[in-house]
Amino acid sequence: MDLHQLEKSTVRKVTMRLIPFLFLCFAISILDRVNIGFAALRMNEDLGFSEAVYGFGAGIFFLGYFLLEVPGSAMMTKIGARRWISRIMVSWGIIAIVMAFIQTPIQFYIVRFLLGVAEASFYPCMVHYLSGFYQSKHHAKAIAGFMIAIPAANAIGSPLSTFLLQIDWLGLAGWQWLFILEAIPAIILGVVCFFYLTDRIEDATWLTGAEKTWLLDVTRKEALEKQKVKKPTFLEVLRDKDVLILALGYFFWMFGYYGINMFLPTISRGLTESTGWSLQSIGWLLGLMYLCAMVVMYLVGKSSDRQNERKFHVAGCLIVSATAMIASVYVAETSLIGAFVLLTISLCGAFGAYSPFWAIPPSFLTGAAAGGAIALINSIGNLGGFFGPYFVGFINDLTGSHNLGLTVLGISMIISATIIVFLVKQSGKSHKVNLGRPLDPANSSKLG
Repeated sequence: MDLHQLEKSTVRKVTMRLIPFLFLCFAISILDRVNIGFAALRMNEDLGFSEAVYGFGAGIFFLGYFLLEVPGSAMMTKIGARRWISRIMVSWGIIAIVMAFIQTPIQFYIVRFLLGVAEASFYPCMVHYLSGFYQSKHHAKAIAGFMIAIPAANAIGSPLSTFLLQIDWLGLAGWQWLFILEAIPAIILGVVCFFYLTDRIEDATWLTGAEKTWLLDVTRKEALEKQKVKKPTFLEVLRDKDVLILALGYFFWMFGYYGINMFLPTISRGLTESTGWSLQSIGWLLGLMYLCAMVVMYLVGKSSDRQNERKFHVAGCLIVSATAMIASVYVAETSLIGAFVLLTISLCGAFGAYSPFWAIPPSFLTGAAAGGAIALINSIGNLGGFFGPYFVGFINDLTGSHNLGLTVLGISMIISATIIVFLVKQSGKSHKVNLGRPLDPANSSKLG
């Protein structure tokens, strides 16, 4: 077997062994993060939660996530990614089951906060783990392989969650079974992860001797090159103006994105009350909407790569998403179908921006600096996931309608687009902080 064939077979084996499993793990994490939106359809009434209480509880997940992401990543480097990923999944699965037995707002807030704490650093851990099994030129493709799990989890989880809401076993309500049954796979996969994954290439019994030798050789050479380059400190990344601008843009984007995502089942239920639609019908409809978003996410990433342009793809998607979101408020008064079409377009825009956005940091940062920037942008930006849902719930309690909340969410995404267009440097033409090899975690076009 020549060197090219050896590389091809090794990369294929690594991909088939790791990507489907990590895709499944990531999809379960997204499902357990957002299934609260479906549980709210019954939980809020059973427990007497107001929209503001629900919005605060849904969003506080991201506060725990923000506070523990960096410490969690540091712990992962000490005990190993395999063990840490396993611990994350088992602990969040257990906490997600506890969600089924909350009774008061305080209990709701505490458990949701702890769920964010448990899941914090999950994504960086998976990125770090894969970096040990791939050359840098294959790394982006590997990360993109499980990132598509974000819309996929929503597409599958929507009809599944509405189905579980309707069961009534052993004296527990459907929303309680939703939390229990969707959390159990996390615990199972967490245990499987400990035995299925291997921390080192040397321990990968599923590779042949020749494949191990080749992979060890190329990854060690890259590691040696990396050691020759100065590593940036966290403060150096923190002081980079463009990183902070991206974090700010991501904050306003996530404010709008999670504001709509956490309330979409409730909004959909409100829109269809007069039609007599069943919960299951709503679930299938939402699943179709997220499926459309998954396709658009892939196509936008492919277009962004082909044109080698990032920020206008991001801004264009966010403006389309915001415009459709705001328009749905007014169209809903006369056309239910029109409202759902616009909400689907809004979801497509919100998801479509992911790939080109995460390709921006490596355009002016490389190596560990890019990794640090990604962690910082993700941490700060996801705070928007705390404020967005809480704002929507508060405004709904105040006005009795989601209309004002949706309008503000749309404006927030327009602000994000404006920040990215006018303040972020053009991709590929900005300064380079040469601190190692580039890391592009979200170039979804590499899937094709």
